[in-house]
Amino acid sequence: MASPAIDSVWLSLPSEPFCKSLNVCVEEANPADILPVLEAPMSSVSDNSNIPKPPPLPHKMCTRTQYSKRPLECSFVPKETKDTWDKLFKEGYGADVCIITEDKSCVLAHSNVLSVASPVLGNVLRLSKVKHGMRYIKIPGVPYGAVCVFIRFLYSSCYEEEELQKFVLHLLVLSHSYSVPALKRACICLLEEGLLTRENVIDVLQLARNCDAPRLAFICVRMVVKDFKSISSTEGWKVMKRANPALEQELVESVVEADTRKQERQRKMEDKKVYLQLYEAMEALLHICKDGCRTIGPHDKVLKGSQVTCNFPACKGLETLVRHFANCKTRVPGGCVHCKRMWQLLELHSRMCNEPDSCKVPLCRHFKEKMQQQSKKDETKWKLLVSKVVAAKNAVGSFSSRRSGLL
Repeated sequence: MASPAIDSVWLSLPSEPFCKSLNVCVEEANPADILPVLEAPMSSVSDNSNIPKPPPLPHKMCTRTQYSKRPLECSFVPKETKDTWDKLFKEGYGADVCIITEDKSCVLAHSNVLSVASPVLGNVLRLSKVKHGMRYIKIPGVPYGAVCVFIRFLYSSCYEEEELQKFVLHLLVLSHSYSVPALKRACICLLEEGLLTRENVIDVLQLARNCDAPRLAFICVRMVVKDFKSISSTEGWKVMKRANPALEQELVESVVEADTRKQERQRKMEDKKVYLQLYEAMEALLHICKDGCRTIGPHDKVLKGSQVTCNFPACKGLETLVRHFANCKTRVPGGCVHCKRMWQLLELHSRMCNEPDSCKVPLCRHFKEKMQQQSKKDETKWKLLVSKVVAAKNAVGSFSSRRSGLL
């Protein structure tokens, strides 16, 4: 991706001062083999020597239960006590409530237990009619099995895993409607940990919003955004589209917004990569002009040869670019893209250099003088580019210092 000022007007400057200041081993360079400077790998990212060691494994005594999001299975209530309450529910001894389900079946229960376990059921029982010493209430819209699991939980806080999975959506509605927070948490955790599928996510999303489960609703929306193509073709989506078009519009907007954010993140990452590569190119250029590298460097330096390994990742591509620049016969504005790139790198260096009088990079001072003749628009572009490169440099420095501090 091009940087803000990388396509600005090319300054046509004499190349002789540049060539005279460097000792270039002349080799016939093929333009097709010239490596783009900005494609050099970044040492600050690729260097694995400073990566901290992973933390130690957990102690053997740490079990899954300690770190699980699921409700803790342990309890201070003895098993015998739970069994007693389970038995009271299953046998219905002394029951004074008959709960009528959707299929006209009856679940026997005790009014005192229901009133204590659920304040909502307590209010319903107070308003119910008594016939032959028995109170009759209805729980419509829910299958008989779900009602049994729900009422049993009110007695002993126990449930079978298979039954909870089978009736989890019904139990979520019941636990919310009748204010049983422990069962509601169990249902939400079960859905969050693996029961969400492409087929039921739309139904769960609508229930989560109606049952005041914001985290579950957020997870559902995230799942829709991640797999929108598959979910939008399910039967649940089609039903929702007919019954709740506002929700459909909201989900579509969420998908569009997520896609926009993703593209924006990718664009920023690409920009940051360019700025980091430009910073490394500046470092490599200063290294070549001051100390020399392999087959190129100042006239007063002894070149070390191509076999010497260089620690500057952008140096190899920049060295090839400089060699081409020294031998190119075109050197006219727009005539050679490689030479144009070299001019731009030299100008960028001059704008970042704080010691133009003693700088070893050719044409540094000349570019400083040229700045006074540039338009305000071009000057703004270059200042923006310099600020981005400096910010990338500072970000790399702070990241490296944090990593070294962890070692």
